[in-house]
Amino acid sequence: GERIMARPPKCRAVSALPSVTYYKPAGIPLRLIKEVVLPVEGLEALRLKDVEGLEQTECSIRMGISRPTFQRVLYRARKTVAEALTSGMALKIEGGVFVLSGSQPQENGVETETVGTQEKDAE
Repeated sequence: GERIMARPPKCRAVSALPSVTYYKPAGIPLRLIKEVVLPVEGLEALRLKDVEGLEQTECSIRMGISRPTFQRVLYRARKTVAEALTSGMALKIEGGVFVLSGSQPQENGVETETVGTQEKDAE
């Protein structure tokens, strides 16, 4: 029979790239710390819902994805951050499937088209 391919994830609109992309517990050498990765769209979901306090429907519209997809991105991001904070892990913000909204060319050499796709290791 025919193989059915999973459809690729839809790009999530992100308003800006983060200015800080790494957090680690103070006073512990990096080589002794496990690291978790928060995708850029996960940070955007946290910003829209938990910092700006928007409803999930508005958040999903701003990111250009369905509300159920937004909810999955948000819950995964919250779990990643909670895991880092409660387990003393470093938190690295990078990758994901996203585009910068506003599509103005960036001066710092970052493309505004797809800015990286990075699959997280199996959970």
